[in-house]
Amino acid sequence: MQEKLGLRRRAALGMLLAGSCTAAVPAWSQIKQSPLSGDARLLRSWVLEHNDHSGRPFAIVDKRAGRLHVFDSAGELAGSTPALMGATRGDHIVSGVGERAQKGEVRVDERTTPAGRFISIPGVNVSGEHVVWVDYESAFAIHRLRPGAAFKARQSRLAAAKPQEMRVSEGCVVVPVDFYEGVVQKVLGQQRGVVYVMPEVWPFKGLFSLPS
Repeated sequence: MQEKLGLRRRAALGMLLAGSCTAAVPAWSQIKQSPLSGDARLLRSWVLEHNDHSGRPFAIVDKRAGRLHVFDSAGELAGSTPALMGATRGDHIVSGVGERAQKGEVRVDERTTPAGRFISIPGVNVSGEHVVWVDYESAFAIHRLRPGAAFKARQSRLAAAKPQEMRVSEGCVVVPVDFYEGVVQKVLGQQRGVVYVMPEVWPFKGLFSLPS
């Protein structure tokens, strides 16, 4: 009897998981077909041509478009999604912001998403939540949308997919839960990767040494 019950439970779990996967795949497929901006395409081509990612999975954060693009080690697009970015315009890291972030004391003028090339490392935050650290010292990470008072409002912003509505985070790149678990965690969450954050103030080609 217990053995049959166990089989039924496993079967039910399998159906539940299958249903979850079936529901998620169309969304990712549609997102994956979304075109990259011209600058994002140029950066991806340069990365692959020069093997700048050293054969690692990589991501491109397009702040102006309000999107995160995730690529496997061969440069194939694993998925793309609208993403929340820092509320404050700017490409720099404010000194000491990492320590203040841990205390929840980040001022509005410090909430920038820094631009540049970063070696990402999967890990956990102080709450034990899985994140992909982009720059650990400044507490800059890619993470899923978190539950809380602002969850529905931020979820609506992501669904709207309008770049001007994506500027609400303290600096981190925040993505939908299913995208994080199905794409980010599977591609960038298993090993070191490279994250390229495109600038919005600094010169784009100069930052990444792209040809003029």
